[in-house]
Amino acid sequence: MNLKDYKINGYYDELLTPRLQARSSAGRLIKYLKKISYEEVMKRKHAADLAIKTMGITFTVYSESGNIDREWPYDIIPRIIPLREWKRIEKGLQQRLTALNHFINDVYNEQKIIKDKKFPKNLLKTSKNFREQCRNIKPVFGVWAHLCGSDLVRDSDGTIYVLEDNLRVPSGVSYMLENRKVTKRVFPELFEDYNIMPMGDYPNHLFDVLSSISPRPMDYPEVVVLTPGIYNSAYFEHAFLAQQMGAELVEGSDLVVADDDCVYMKTIKGLSRVDVIYRRIDDLFLDPEIFNPGSLLGVPGLIRAWKKGNVALANAPGAGVADDKVVYTFVPEMIRYYLDEDPILPNVPSFSCEDVKQRDHVLANLENLVVKPANESGGYGLLVGPHSTRKQRAEMARLVKARPRNYIAQPVISLSTVPTLCENNIEPRHVDLRPFTLQSDRTYVTAGGLTRVALIRGSLVVNSSQGGGSKDTWVVMPDKE
Repeated sequence: MNLKDYKINGYYDELLTPRLQARSSAGRLIKYLKKISYEEVMKRKHAADLAIKTMGITFTVYSESGNIDREWPYDIIPRIIPLREWKRIEKGLQQRLTALNHFINDVYNEQKIIKDKKFPKNLLKTSKNFREQCRNIKPVFGVWAHLCGSDLVRDSDGTIYVLEDNLRVPSGVSYMLENRKVTKRVFPELFEDYNIMPMGDYPNHLFDVLSSISPRPMDYPEVVVLTPGIYNSAYFEHAFLAQQMGAELVEGSDLVVADDDCVYMKTIKGLSRVDVIYRRIDDLFLDPEIFNPGSLLGVPGLIRAWKKGNVALANAPGAGVADDKVVYTFVPEMIRYYLDEDPILPNVPSFSCEDVKQRDHVLANLENLVVKPANESGGYGLLVGPHSTRKQRAEMARLVKARPRNYIAQPVISLSTVPTLCENNIEPRHVDLRPFTLQSDRTYVTAGGLTRVALIRGSLVVNSSQGGGSKDTWVVMPDKE
């Protein structure tokens, strides 16, 4: 493959310097790509596509014409992160989730951060994801968010920023693991040349974290994965993780809360008690007795059983109070307040539209900013100013004025790029990174994460629901001597 015509265009490229020299740890990969022909690369790509089809790796896109099941979009050229850099990122993610769990536990109990005027009381009152039903509950270890998927981006100067935290039902870890399996099939010889940090033990770590919060002290408590069902966009992941952990995959109708306020699973042998539920259902559908009375996805009485300590829920209901892009702007202050430490990983500079002066600035500069709704995900509802039309900006201005609490704005981050296989050659495409952090009495961070890539030239939107794809992510250790 010829990389002489590769155009970096002022962005930070994860594999190549502005002079098209290989970055640290990427030398052998770049040399390999230059050595093999375009025909050989396409042969590898077709092998990857076949593997994805054979393995049944799919995701669902919701559209007006109906739900469409698609094969997982995967690019064969991996992203590489040196271990030394990753160690700092790992510490930053551990620090961040620890502070976020302190915050969640605090706002549902003493609310010290509000009393000390480090967090506005009004933001809690107007939070879409604050659950009054969860007040005065203290989960095991004080942990509400046992799993967090943090989205990281690198700017053109090389700085890594946290773009947002996903604390409700973060998805993507199964695709991270499957990407690694496919890459090993496509480039087995590179795994002989590189000393790559493994990530395949994630299901074991997840099971250990879930087991540690069981109300019954058992070596192998009954853990189940609660799914909304086959029509959910992440159903592949739900089934994958249940199978990998050796846990039962259940829907709400498979569970029942008995008179003893314990949760039981219906089996052919009768009822079997459940200790831990890894739920992939949003709060409002978990328990029709407490939240949405019309929900057919949840389990009547589930919150009652959880409050009495008879079952553990991960992530805990109410954890989404910190999964709010307005709350996100206060995370650096949370780290200082709860941990008495400086943040290791910075936030993207942000403007809260609830503040009059900041809102005026946002409205006057819509063409230069990214404006995001506080509680949407999947890339929905955002405005990328430089790529927007006058009509789109006018509509966003109307929405911001109508509900200022619901919006923040950020400068456009020039997302880093990675060489990506396109129709006729290799071109740069913008990427982000979603590592996954687990926490209970211990904290674990995946070695790397899910690199999401914008497959459309020039696009900054990497979400699979918006046409994005993914890459394998290698955290490369120094060569063995």
